[in-house]
Amino acid sequence: MSAETILDRLRLFLLGLTAFTFAGTVVELWFTNHMESAVQLIPFVLSGLGLVAIGAALVVPQRATLLALRVVMGLAALGSMFGIYEHIEHNLAFELEIRPNATVGQVFFEALGGASPLLAPGILALAAILALAATYYHPGLKRR
Repeated sequence: MSAETILDRLRLFLLGLTAFTFAGTVVELWFTNHMESAVQLIPFVLSGLGLVAIGAALVVPQRATLLALRVVMGLAALGSMFGIYEHIEHNLAFELEIRPNATVGQVFFEALGGASPLLAPGILALAAILALAATYYHPGLKRR
């Protein structure tokens, strides 16, 4: 088996795993009723964009679609960081509500383990990294 065939299969695996991660994220968010505010819809949108970008990159693996995939994955990673911030903020607000005389420093570590899971939004960043790895030295990125 040639090195090129192995790389093609590895890229396909990484993009497939990324697509599965985005689809699984949507299902999990739906089952946990992550739709109470407009901000909570952001991971749905980012996952949908990710799936569209992956599909385009698989169907038409050219420079434009691969660069678009990279941009969408950058947005997904930024959205992931925003989600982590939001989860920490909500957990901190809850801790301060139930302990009104406490300082932020006193409840910060409790907020990291609060009701909103801290690393759950990180799944979007993980998916973005997988997709970006699939485009590393991709032959479709070469200028013609």
